[in-house]
Amino acid sequence: MRALSLSLALLLLSVGAMSAGHAASPARAVDVALVLVTDVSRSITDSEFALEKNGYATAITSPEVLNAIRHGTNGAIAITYVEFSSADQVGTVVGWEVVHDAASAKKFAADILSRPRSSYGRTAVGAGIDDAVQDIAESGFNAERRVIDVCGDGNSNEGMPLADARAEALKAGIIINGLAIVHENPPPWLAPHVDPPGGIVKYYQDNVIAGPGSFVMNVHADQDFVAAMTRKFVLEIAGRRVQGAPHPL
Repeated sequence: MRALSLSLALLLLSVGAMSAGHAASPARAVDVALVLVTDVSRSITDSEFALEKNGYATAITSPEVLNAIRHGTNGAIAITYVEFSSADQVGTVVGWEVVHDAASAKKFAADILSRPRSSYGRTAVGAGIDDAVQDIAESGFNAERRVIDVCGDGNSNEGMPLADARAEALKAGIIINGLAIVHENPPPWLAPHVDPPGGIVKYYQDNVIAGPGSFVMNVHADQDFVAAMTRKFVLEIAGRRVQGAPHPL
């Protein structure tokens, strides 16, 4: 009986030690937790969708971005890819991955490129940001900076108000940057959406970006997208801001 009690006590101690060890396990330290929030609403053509995904894949594997990651305090970033259109068509397409070298960057790029387009609905930018805020909160990473990177071509026309989504991100200490896709000659039926008063870049400046050092870049063509996204990643990873860019609080 005594031997049985001793065995039971040892078993309980072992389980307790395992539980304590698990509870004490520290979160993975990264320089940035970055959510790529990408517009796949019906104003985004299939060629623009390909432009977005190929741009991300090319930029994340570029020498400039890998060099920025390597020179960070932790030498690693956490990154995830979210697509949005209508308010009920928002979701994570590629879950959190840690990028710290060329191999892990290539894996993330391959994962993005392998996923089909998730939807073709309206444009719920606020819902996309809200989803990203939740992703960061639940990521489990110990990140020096937390950034949401919104890429799209039109104003928000459905779902959570942008002002509420931005306020939620700011309260959590998250920066929102933007990459606006500019339509040169949109058809009349599309113009009010993709070319709001002042233009889509101004719309992103006034309504989407948020936090110290936040900024908007704009793209017109495939080459511009790759260059802009590469520069954007470098700035976000290195924690620098675009010279002269607004940073509304």
